[in-house]
Amino acid sequence: MIELRMVKKLICTGIVILWAKLVFPQWLNISDITINSIQTEHGGPLIEISYLLNEEDLTEDQPAYIFIRYSLDNGSTWLLADNGYLKGEGFDIVSNPGKKTLLFWGSGEMGVREPQIRIRGIRMAKVPAGNFIMRSFPAGGKDPFIMKRPDTNLPEYYMAINETTISMYLDYLNEMGKEGGGWYERMANIRLCGIIRTDSDGNYTYEVIPGRENYPITYVSWYDAYAFLHWCGLTLPSEAMFEKAYVGGLYLDGDQSGKVPNPIPERKYPWGNEVPDQGGTYRCNYDREEDGFLNLAPVGSFGDYASPYGINDLAGNVAEWTLDWYTTAYHVGLDGFRMVRGGSWLALPVACDAVSGATQFPIRESSITGFRGVKRE
Repeated sequence: MIELRMVKKLICTGIVILWAKLVFPQWLNISDITINSIQTEHGGPLIEISYLLNEEDLTEDQPAYIFIRYSLDNGSTWLLADNGYLKGEGFDIVSNPGKKTLLFWGSGEMGVREPQIRIRGIRMAKVPAGNFIMRSFPAGGKDPFIMKRPDTNLPEYYMAINETTISMYLDYLNEMGKEGGGWYERMANIRLCGIIRTDSDGNYTYEVIPGRENYPITYVSWYDAYAFLHWCGLTLPSEAMFEKAYVGGLYLDGDQSGKVPNPIPERKYPWGNEVPDQGGTYRCNYDREEDGFLNLAPVGSFGDYASPYGINDLAGNVAEWTLDWYTTAYHVGLDGFRMVRGGSWLALPVACDAVSGATQFPIRESSITGFRGVKRE
């Protein structure tokens, strides 16, 4: 994540000079940010933003998701720059590195003058449009009267390659949690999370315990996960989206292309059908110390056993919140459980498979539950 502050404005050129500071890992490496205030002849004032995206291995299949937040009151409050006001190649889905330039139109009408800017990027994987074989049932298959699965012909979407990390969530807390929201005392547990909160006259700040930066965030309710992703301009995956990312579509390059058939379209695990510890090789983080971790593992620790799209830790580590309700004929009118998928570090191997799901109260936070975001087309 890059934070920029306006330090000098050259009236003669309209160029704004900024300083930048890399704050946390897990956001993509972005540098050399400048903004120009431009007065157009007919469109009113606008802001031109440029930056350098220092990620050489970006591709169309594994691009960056770039979002921009800005402050007009010296950092007291921050807003997401709505993509409807932005134009150029430097925001949303970006598939190649280098210098990027975009225009923030309507800045005069919106009162956006001399803002502070923060630009962040998340590495994503493209899940092409098309069909997949969905073997799980809605609501965890608990209702014998619901036999119809969701539509399995999904449009294209992008999913975060890694689970949301502690350092990323910390960044969100320090921007949005000044009144204490989104943090729970159990987050201070060094083994199962690692975020410490400090109260300075009712204004809260947050620190990560050193060494915990790249572990997945835990102790987040469904509402916390949704709020973080809304802050990014993303959302949670549906159960169908999670399962397709896990097993792959019928064609891994999408139905429209149809050149790369999925060799195991009904696989049990992201890597295939081998059980997680087959042959003494550990393919995900589950309820055994033999996998190398007593409990949580840093995100991407099992990257050699990613999903067909290169998405890490869909099996094990933390179970992940989805958008979907747990709704059955026997639960009409109840409070609205949400579905979680993927198993966790506390699950047996069979519970980390493609089909298993669990229900959880949306207000409940636990040491085994985290999340990741998706970008819908």
